[in-house]
Amino acid sequence: MKRLDTGFRSGAMTRNAEGEQGFWPSFADMMSAIALILFFIMLLAYIQNIMTGNQLKNAQTEMLTMQSNLNATLQQVEDAKGELALLQGDLETARASIAADREALAQYEQTIAANTQTINEQMAYITATNTELTQIRSQMQTIALLRLSTLEKIKASIESVLGGGASVRIGDNGNIILNEGLFFDYNSDQIKAGSETVLDKLSEAFRQFLSQPGNADYVDSIVISGHTDNTGDAEYNRDLSTRRANAVLNYLLLHENGALQPYAKYFCSAGYGVTRPIAANTTEAGRGANRRIEISIILRDETVLQIVDSYLQNTQP
Repeated sequence: MKRLDTGFRSGAMTRNAEGEQGFWPSFADMMSAIALILFFIMLLAYIQNIMTGNQLKNAQTEMLTMQSNLNATLQQVEDAKGELALLQGDLETARASIAADREALAQYEQTIAANTQTINEQMAYITATNTELTQIRSQMQTIALLRLSTLEKIKASIESVLGGGASVRIGDNGNIILNEGLFFDYNSDQIKAGSETVLDKLSEAFRQFLSQPGNADYVDSIVISGHTDNTGDAEYNRDLSTRRANAVLNYLLLHENGALQPYAKYFCSAGYGVTRPIAANTTEAGRGANRRIEISIILRDETVLQIVDSYLQNTQP
């Protein structure tokens, strides 16, 4: 087999006729080119690594910044949660306060309603009480008018005998005042002649008054009292006034064979002497006014109390 001549020689470098380098110089150039390429590739890789490292550092920095921002955001979230919890607590407290206020308002409204009902009941009670007090006042006025009417009738009976004048009058205290001179002489306790007609009228007036149905129920006592001026001894005057009062009372009870005896329990006498003057004893006119017989009709306390008790028993709230 014939070997082709390729122009190469094994194990040696040859040059052609023109003195050009052969295969091996071309291989070296190729290797140099490859090395240069590899160098550039490595340089590029290094630069790429540097750039990648910078980018990584930047990324890490950014990531750290983002982590810091995230931590800050998380802290803000936690703070917000805490504030939200506080707000929720305040909200619950506000709700509880509102609920308590509503309950207090409801209780207050109930109290107002109860007070209003109580006031209405009290107003109704007051209205009823005023009505009943008016009735009581009317009853008391009836009693007072009955007493005054009786005194006026007694006064008129006496005046019908005396013909009026200052010898008989009704005093400010509601008593019939009779001048002493109608019945007695000076310093005497004996009924004088001529005064019997006045006493007869007085006895008949009392009999008619006490005999009328219901009148006696209001009367506690009818007091015949004697009074003197300040002339003389006080003890003697007191005794004299007592004897005069007894003389008038005895005459009234014995008149017409004791017509007033059924009502004797209502009568009594008293002597006050000079202790209850109705005028000054410094003048004769004043002393003459103080020498007197007074007739008092005293209403029974029980009568008034019965009216009041009846009112209280029937009007208790």
